Amino acid sequence: MPTRADDLIDRRRLRRKLTFWRVLAVALVAIALFAVTSWYFQGSFGTAANHIAQVRVEGTITEDDELLKRLERIRKSPAVKGVIVTVDSPGGTTVGGEAIFEAIRRLAAEKPVVAQVGTLAASAGYMIASAADHIVARQSSIVGSIGVLLQYPDVTGLMDKLGIKLEEIKSSPLKAEPSPFNPTTEEERAMARRLIMDSYEWFIDLVAERRSLSRAEVVALADGSIFTGRQAMERKLVDSLGGEQEAKQWLVGKGVGENLEIVEWKARNSGGSLFLPGFFSKIVARALGLQNYEADLLKQIGAERLFLDGLLSVWQPERP
Repeated sequence: MPTRADDLIDRRRLRRKLTFWRVLAVALVAIALFAVTSWYFQGSFGTAANHIAQVRVEGTITEDDELLKRLERIRKSPAVKGVIVTVDSPGGTTVGGEAIFEAIRRLAAEKPVVAQVGTLAASAGYMIASAADHIVARQSSIVGSIGVLLQYPDVTGLMDKLGIKLEEIKSSPLKAEPSPFNPTTEEERAMARRLIMDSYEWFIDLVAERRSLSRAEVVALADGSIFTGRQAMERKLVDSLGGEQEAKQWLVGKGVGENLEIVEWKARNSGGSLFLPGFFSKIVARALGLQNYEADLLKQIGAERLFLDGLLSVWQPERP
């Protein structure tokens, strides 16, 4: 009898364990399904009703396929009646700024778009803000730095100290130049300057067209100078002073309903492709003491600037 009783107790324990693991497995599957669904539809819930869409352009600007697709979804959404593009960026690559500029212009052809400058809208950041039909900036915002930059290191002195010599065979003298492994010649500098000045002239024409300024007026401002929001307004680089509410009031003046809510359209993958990577990123970011641990980790620590390539339109690039 004691043996039979022990067997019954063991069976009950086994059933309880099996029940526990079954419940845990079902719960994990449910959590995974919820996480995947939330990730896929992130930024879509709450956007079925008519609203004002807000898009943030922050940090160093690069070619951002996700942002371009998001702007296109906003353009096609019948629920979006107006758009606020919130810019807080020191700039970035000229190609990245150009692509976002063109996407906003396509959007503005169908819906009223206003740019709201946060702390900083410099260089390619200002290029993007100028794509809107109205720019609002804080009195102490930093605006401007119109210009283009090409930087490359010179490691020839270090190579000499280390006893390293580069051998190369190329089809023509200007191929792969300027190079950090060779002293820059005057011919190479002239080529690079032609490259820079062509993009600079394009940037000036863009600002002149968007801000209804003469080319001479823009050239006078396009010496790399930065301005406060108040100074920028005096120079017609921005249209009014204020923040999000002032941006919304401009949209209301364009026929957008005053009672419409402002809904931020976020990146679908801002928290990681699945809940586990996103959760892991939060833990790492918290350990590093980052304030906004939900944001992209590379952007928070500024490491994305290490991967910039090509021509830059940026206020203060990282120094080597």
